[in-house]
Amino acid sequence: MAIQTRAMDYHCDDEVFAARIAWDDAITSPAPGVLVSHAWAGRSDFENGKAEQLAAMGYVGFALDLYGKGIVGSGPDENSRLMQPFLDERPLLQQRMQLALDELRSLPEVDTKKVAAIGFCFGGLCVLDLARSGADLGAVASFHGLLGAPSNTSGNESAARVLIMHGWDDPMVPPEQVLAVAAEMDALGADWQIHAYGGTLHAFTNPQAADPDQGLQYDRVADLQSWNSLAHFLSETFR
Repeated sequence: MAIQTRAMDYHCDDEVFAARIAWDDAITSPAPGVLVSHAWAGRSDFENGKAEQLAAMGYVGFALDLYGKGIVGSGPDENSRLMQPFLDERPLLQQRMQLALDELRSLPEVDTKKVAAIGFCFGGLCVLDLARSGADLGAVASFHGLLGAPSNTSGNESAARVLIMHGWDDPMVPPEQVLAVAAEMDALGADWQIHAYGGTLHAFTNPQAADPDQGLQYDRVADLQSWNSLAHFLSETFR
């Protein structure tokens, strides 16, 4: 077994986006594909690494790009500036996510009937919006994602199973938002789960998160538990 990776450019109108693909070259038939949606800074080594972890589990990982080729934030102010247009215009966010999903399905390594999406922080919101939009995929999983609902998906039905993994003490997503997203998932007819980790803050999967005063803190146990939950969730979805 050897995990292979390659860069991939894809396009929408005049814009170019840069993804990173990872797969196991020992698998000779098409395998389930999993999008990896990035946090607010843009696609980074963190998301690329998650794509490689997925490849080691037998999936094809696709670390997507929402911002455009070479566009990565350098700190909180720039990260926020890059993210905000997508929070303000959720149809644009959903369009970019659907574009990445279509590109994933186009890969010869991918079983087009078995696709899913995972995301971290802002990326968690992005994959939830795929479910909210009724996109054709098997599952989405949000790690410490933002949960606020868009205004354009009321009345839709979710084709995807939904897994939300949340730090209960995350100041960016208070408990009332967790209850609200549960009601929203019911309204979408989704098969959903929420895993909440006590004493856990935002960004709990990111080893670089170390600012508890701002609500950001890596948690090794929650990181491991949430990834194990994802592994079971994907296995169950694609069995």
